[in-house]
Amino acid sequence: MTLLSPPAPPAPTATVTFEHMLEEVRYEGAYPTRAQTECVVRRVLEGLGRQLTDIERTELAARLPQEAAHAFASQIPAGEALTGWGFVKDLAERTGGTPATTRWDVGSVLGVVARLAGDDLTTRIIGQLPDGYALLFGRAQLVRAA
Repeated sequence: MTLLSPPAPPAPTATVTFEHMLEEVRYEGAYPTRAQTECVVRRVLEGLGRQLTDIERTELAARLPQEAAHAFASQIPAGEALTGWGFVKDLAERTGGTPATTRWDVGSVLGVVARLAGDDLTTRIIGQLPDGYALLFGRAQLVRAA
């Protein structure tokens, strides 16, 4: 008797609606309105879209709700990769926010994005980016081996 292995699971796709994603971010970030939450989500995803390349970019877009994936994928990756703190400062300058409020916004959005992406993809995304992004995704920052 030959045992067959189960078929590979289908590629993950977005199963959460944009409305649900906004509600999660609104709760995490304690934003007073849906409109403010949507603005924050779009700004952070556009910023991340300028930083992320390769297969992880495509996989993340597939796991986000359509509206979020559009904001993320609409940006052309920048030629220079920013550290996590550089990402926050750049986003603050682009949006007119302070580094402190922008850090809050980034953490609120990327924490939800990490849950939507799943552990494996989030780990690969953090591994692709320069130092400082793990904390933005709600994870401990591990020291890379020399």
